[in-house]
Amino acid sequence: MSFDLRNIHPLSEFQRSAKSFLTTLKDTRSPMVLTVNGKAAVVVQDAESYQQLLEPIERLEVMAGIRQSIEEFDQGKGMPLDEAFQQLR
Repeated sequence: MSFDLRNIHPLSEFQRSAKSFLTTLKDTRSPMVLTVNGKAAVVVQDAESYQQLLEPIERLEVMAGIRQSIEEFDQGKGMPLDEAFQQLR
């Protein structure tokens, strides 16, 4: 992901006009780079866009866990479901 060069601002400017910046973040749904002493320090974005970034990552982690479980079961490291339920009882 690349950043729009118009969305790079000094942290001090963000602090002075936080409400305006937050409105812009929410409206554009585009991340913003904040700088300290001319160097990129943090990236901020609206919460909804951030959540949308996390959801595919979470799905991939779940899928990787399922794949690992299947591989372990195929290697004889698992147990049949009925047996697992019996142990739980």
